[in-house]
Amino acid sequence: MTLASPGAVKTYRDEFPIFRHSTYLNSCSLGALSVRARARVNECLDLWENRGAPAWYEIWWAALADLRTRYGRIVGAAGEEIALHPHISAALSVVGESLDYGTRRKVVVTSLDFPTIGYQWMAKRQAGVEVVVIESPDGVRVPLELFERAVDDRTALVATSHVFFTSGAIQDVAAIAEMAHRKGALCLVDGYQAAGQLPVDVKALGVDFYCGGGLKWLLGGTGVAFLYAAPDVTPKLFPRVTGWFAHREQFRFDTRSLELHADARRLELGTPPIMPVYAQRGGLEILEELGSEAIRRRTAELTEDLIELAEAHGLRPRVAPVAAERSAIVMLPSDDPHRDVAMLAAAGIVTDARPGHVRVSPYFYNVPDDHRALIEHLTRER
Repeated sequence: MTLASPGAVKTYRDEFPIFRHSTYLNSCSLGALSVRARARVNECLDLWENRGAPAWYEIWWAALADLRTRYGRIVGAAGEEIALHPHISAALSVVGESLDYGTRRKVVVTSLDFPTIGYQWMAKRQAGVEVVVIESPDGVRVPLELFERAVDDRTALVATSHVFFTSGAIQDVAAIAEMAHRKGALCLVDGYQAAGQLPVDVKALGVDFYCGGGLKWLLGGTGVAFLYAAPDVTPKLFPRVTGWFAHREQFRFDTRSLELHADARRLELGTPPIMPVYAQRGGLEILEELGSEAIRRRTAELTEDLIELAEAHGLRPRVAPVAAERSAIVMLPSDDPHRDVAMLAAAGIVTDARPGHVRVSPYFYNVPDDHRALIEHLTRER
């Protein structure tokens, strides 16, 4: 089934019970819970209750391998190129503690990235790491020429976003990766706001690391994330933060030697939270059925509809200037976003507040009438 007809959209919308009582436009903060994700979690609980520890070795272990493979398909990578983590902070910690800052001490980030990216390397300043923050001239995008000026032969890593959480603007990640490599640096991309709503091909992008997780567009909720590591980079990484899942023979329980996996699992830590793994598999089933290209087409149409409607009612959305650079994150100016979000919530319309804006994020399960309800309430109350 595709999203080419109203009937198809309704079928998939019905998979998400929140629409029975709410107009949900907040997927960039938390993807809606599907019937399938809940069923998967119940399956996990039943296994725990009925099988106990054998579930680990007979069933749950295979679920972890399956999730690595599914995450790989989402970003165009092989399962062995994916490491599982409970959140992006853990993934960044492993990468941050795998790099050699001996001659290259500089890490380049931007002012529009989610703060966790910069924080990882700001915490290493006492160890001599220099963090350079590229400022956005308009609060929406970061021109490529500013990356060009910031990256030099002292740069160890360029770490930035595929889609900015602050504006929804899509970056030219392939150009940034090429620029970093030309200067001898590595490139890490935070794809949390991209994977799921945009087609992603890490091979075509040429990045060294790409991370994302279930919380938002991948419909898996909290507690599960992934890190892609390019196979030509992985063997050179020897993380100073690690755990027993990184050991290539972890059930040998050898306390005398650390022998890391040859693939991306060398970048894993401890036992994954298994219920989020199951929830994520349920969400990914839906995304795989639809396909990333169909999701992008549908979501882009919804995004443009929302922007046009907002503009027609006198609002001035803060978004990238051309549609090709826009993701499904639309920032609507507000002099009191928390007031406006609370007002909308009282009317059953779920959005989010960010400084100076109400943040709205339609996804494939939304319909144009959701936008009309939002704009009607927002403009009427104002």
